[in-house]
Amino acid sequence: MSEAQFASRPRRVLVTGASGLLGGKVAALLRARGHAVRTFQRRPSAGSTAEVLGSLGDAAAVHRAVADMDAVIHLAAKVSFTGPWDEFVATNITGTTTLLEEARDAGVRDLVFVSSPSVAHVGAALAGAGAGVADPERARGHYARSKAAAELAALAADSPGFRVAAIRPHVVWGPGDTQLVGRVVARARAGRLPLLDAGAALIDTTYIDNAAEAIVRGLERMDHARGQALVVTNGEPRPVGELIGGICRAAGAPAPAWSVPGWLARGAGSAIERIWTAAGTRNLVHDEPPMTRFLAEQLSTAHWFDQRHTRAVLDWKPAVSIDEGLARLAMHYGEADTGANRREL
Repeated sequence: MSEAQFASRPRRVLVTGASGLLGGKVAALLRARGHAVRTFQRRPSAGSTAEVLGSLGDAAAVHRAVADMDAVIHLAAKVSFTGPWDEFVATNITGTTTLLEEARDAGVRDLVFVSSPSVAHVGAALAGAGAGVADPERARGHYARSKAAAELAALAADSPGFRVAAIRPHVVWGPGDTQLVGRVVARARAGRLPLLDAGAALIDTTYIDNAAEAIVRGLERMDHARGQALVVTNGEPRPVGELIGGICRAAGAPAPAWSVPGWLARGAGSAIERIWTAAGTRNLVHDEPPMTRFLAEQLSTAHWFDQRHTRAVLDWKPAVSIDEGLARLAMHYGEADTGANRREL
């Protein structure tokens, strides 16, 4: 189906992982454009009836989810800095393979696999880089390695009758984000948020609305995107310290005032991971360690991307700038504070 046909006729689209922030945005955007959306997720949503509950490990549930669908946008994944490798394999690799097989057998025409630039990041600085090939052997951490293997499987499944594209949004953030924004703000308020190498590393990020739009464009532009992996960002690389400071100001939290050498944080991250794993994260209060080697690399190493090819293929550019995104984040925290004050009254 061409882009014009996609736009003119509503399609039946399955969105996996729709209970997450990005998945929810994608599902809402598809509905706003007139498409019939079914979601596949572990937990029920309030007031939603167009959903199938289950996990990617349940082939029967996956079979029910893809039945009668025209297209699939696959966001569901195990996302964590730590955890047993077999859990990442079960969800990110085996689960994706099951979804691919069931979707193809059900006659699904198009599938967008939502991936991550970390699948091709081997720890070195990336400055103006392209997408690069997913590398399950050298990608950093269980999440990146498992997503790399899943992306390769997804793109290998691309064929004239079952078209597949991979979209890699980079460091997605915005109001309601509990991953980047929530952790930055919580640690800043607790006085436990240092900068690495003075926060000088240039990084690309993606505002949540832009990420959702780009993912939907991947489906709409499947004629052009199929068989490819496309990195998506705002295209506004900034020093990581500037971005973190902006998030802190938006939330009314103190910006980090101290710095740690990147080499020291990377070494400490490796040691903390080993201790965390040995202790058993399920027995601890928090399910994520305060630092990992992968996180230290992300905070101390440049990673920004050439967006020209992505924008040409998707015929898209970000609608919300970093500054506008930070303003919206401040409004979100202001509204949250106002709501809390009203409840106290």
